[in-house]
Amino acid sequence: MAQSVVASRGRECGGVVNARTVFERIFATMPLVAILRGVQPDEVVSLADELMEAGFKLIEVPLNSPHAFDSIGRLVAHCPADVLVGAGTVLQPDDATRLGDQGARLMVTPNTDPAVIDAGRAAGLVPMVGCMTPSEALRALSHGAAALKVFPANCLAPHFARDLKAVLPDKVPIVAVGGIGKAEMAPYRAGGYDGFGFGGSLYAVGRKPSSVGSIARNLVKTWSDLVEG
Repeated sequence: MAQSVVASRGRECGGVVNARTVFERIFATMPLVAILRGVQPDEVVSLADELMEAGFKLIEVPLNSPHAFDSIGRLVAHCPADVLVGAGTVLQPDDATRLGDQGARLMVTPNTDPAVIDAGRAAGLVPMVGCMTPSEALRALSHGAAALKVFPANCLAPHFARDLKAVLPDKVPIVAVGGIGKAEMAPYRAGGYDGFGFGGSLYAVGRKPSSVGSIARNLVKTWSDLVEG
């Protein structure tokens, strides 16, 4: 069953080009990433349903979570084609290849490793690449990063993104991850960030799916208010 779903999703997305197109369309309207670090496979679908109902369309399971590939496989089989799911904390090229074989489409890294980015792109994944310096950011983009993830963002002033953009190509999406919750969204948005990744402020081990859904709806509303305001 899972294989047929993955094959169907591959046809819908048409491989790496369309996966990136889907990502760009999602990012233009709801650039919020749910980070389910520590999630167990038997709870991941219930959490995904709450997140999707709230409006999240980017969901990652960090690979240092228990049985991470099992959880990702369940997400791939369950989530519709307009939701991108995949892995975070991707550190090895072989893991990127395995994700692509599994039908995942999103790859999030904590660092800038060209070999991992290249492997992810070859596997049909959309790379959101971790960086902290202009050198890392430009190296990530030269290898095809779809978005830059400044991590850990809470160690830097909110206007870091605006300063970084001075040396980047136009319209490069920058996502703040690390110590980011509802209270940080307004100042970091004003500082030039285009989106946010939420870890412990959204999901923590043992938190009920209904509670995660409530937090997710609050974050989506906060984002919408910032954009409309």
